[in-house]
Amino acid sequence: GREGCDMSPSPDWCSTPVVSDKHNSQKDSSWTKRYFDNGGRRRVSAVETVRSRTVSMAQAVQSTVDWELDPTKLLVGHRFASGAHSRLYKGLYDDKPVALKFIRRPKHDAGGIIAAKLDKQYNTEVNALSHLHHKNVIKLVAAHRVGPVYYIITELLPGGSLRSYLHNPEHHPLPLERTISIALEIARGLEYIHSQGVVHRDIKPENILFDEKFEVKIADFGIACEETLCDLLVEDEGTYRWMAPEMLKRKPYNRK
Repeated sequence: GREGCDMSPSPDWCSTPVVSDKHNSQKDSSWTKRYFDNGGRRRVSAVETVRSRTVSMAQAVQSTVDWELDPTKLLVGHRFASGAHSRLYKGLYDDKPVALKFIRRPKHDAGGIIAAKLDKQYNTEVNALSHLHHKNVIKLVAAHRVGPVYYIITELLPGGSLRSYLHNPEHHPLPLERTISIALEIARGLEYIHSQGVVHRDIKPENILFDEKFEVKIADFGIACEETLCDLLVEDEGTYRWMAPEMLKRKPYNRK
């Protein structure tokens, strides 16, 4: 059997959706009929930066641009990870393997503090990824928001994270060539990100992923910021264990 995700303004979490046959898609599912029109398509909102590199990230978070997401092309598979407010699923979009991150604002949120934080992180991540195009940066496929639920669809990276790789006893000791190769790819990705005026702010093994060819992909841009504005942002500074030395000293970010 197959279970689809209800993309209504307040859907329940997908419980055990399964991709079993890509030819029998969800084209006739109820959520497709209810929430998508214009021949099975709906214009959905994402964050503006694609059309103009001159628009700052801070300004872009406040504006939107229509992205086209066709739900008839989306199949949701098994869940492979989860967090406090998010769940990650494998899936297919337009017959290509993807990862789907479903983020949901909590029902009980005094003052809306968590909701505001999740909203900001969603806007920031989609905004950043929408104009970053490099072989060492994860690729954004689509983004969608309905009520309290956010959907971010990216390329699927089956190689897992650097953290998992390092904790696998089979990879010990880590060959010097492999160590240098990983470090260089991370550096190349960061060099490109910085060249686009973006600071990631949360580089750590969990956010370094590998594709099927074991090439590095930098992921999770939820607390990234525009370089010229980073020093004005004191919240969401990243993970202390992996924080840049200058940040521990409360000094401005730099490109090191």
